[in-house]
Amino acid sequence: MTIAIDFDGTIVEHRYPEIGREIPFAIDTLKMLARDGHRLILWGVREGALLEEAIAWCRARGVEFYAANKDFPEETTKHDNFSRKLKVDLFIDDRNVGGLPDWGLIYRMVTEGKSYREVLMDDIKENSTTQKTKKWWQFG
Repeated sequence: MTIAIDFDGTIVEHRYPEIGREIPFAIDTLKMLARDGHRLILWGVREGALLEEAIAWCRARGVEFYAANKDFPEETTKHDNFSRKLKVDLFIDDRNVGGLPDWGLIYRMVTEGKSYREVLMDDIKENSTTQKTKKWWQFG
């Protein structure tokens, strides 16, 4: 899949124009998604030097993006059909309805091809089954 990932509030805490602290497991999850063969695009409000700073921050931690704020690296705003709207399979952004799930759930959603609701329901079923098979002295 081609996945667009926001930076501020998604990979790092909101501190724009500075770079905030990493949101737990964001970088590790992005590395795993890249190793799984997904094409990652950095997508957000940053432009110019601020965008380059975000790219360098991720690169220093081992995350390379296919492109930033565009569909492919060679695309320019001078292109006749340029559109700021990306044509991707998935957006990961803290402005989602319901907010940003933790990165573990995000990874499961991508790799298992399930919705947020489906992953949560699987967890509820699994916990329910586990709870029923335990004896009273196994809790705690």
